[in-house]
Amino acid sequence: MFCAANINAQKLKINTLPEGLHRAYIDGKDTIAIVHLPEVYVFPKMRFKDKKEQNNYNKLVRDVKRTLPYAKMVYQTLIETYEYMETLPNEKAKQQHLKKMEKDLFKEYKPELKKLTFSQGKLLIKLIDRECNQSSYNLLKAYLGTFRAGFWNIFAGMFGASLKSEYDPKGKDAITERVVIMVEHGLI
Repeated sequence: MFCAANINAQKLKINTLPEGLHRAYIDGKDTIAIVHLPEVYVFPKMRFKDKKEQNNYNKLVRDVKRTLPYAKMVYQTLIETYEYMETLPNEKAKQQHLKKMEKDLFKEYKPELKKLTFSQGKLLIKLIDRECNQSSYNLLKAYLGTFRAGFWNIFAGMFGASLKSEYDPKGKDAITERVVIMVEHGLI
């Protein structure tokens, strides 16, 4: 009886596609699957000249882990806000919504963002540029206007930061980009 059940089970074929398999094409008698694989990043092992350089790298890793979620949240909030504002009937309603959003965001995130160190704040400005493909200044200018964006840039300038700073993943921010990629993929 067990042998018969085993034979029947082998004849049953379930037609399912493996995860990631989207299409296939036939070449002669062969069916060739088209599978989309995730990107794989391979970085050489970090070599440090001295303990100070290693500590700076460890600090960068810590700071990226702390600020990257905020940069991603800014991007997601901008997308949602823009999509919602497109549904509003007039400019007055859009301005009211922006004021409400600004007030709510300040109330929710100001206590957390005040706890960031100076270097984490500067890194957050760069990571926002990375995520949104626009400087923080340009984002503020688009949503709040030139005057208020200028005010916030001057305020940041008093602390040695600039909202106009841009992210350069292939130049001066190459190590930061490496750390961001590794954090996003759970490698560190």
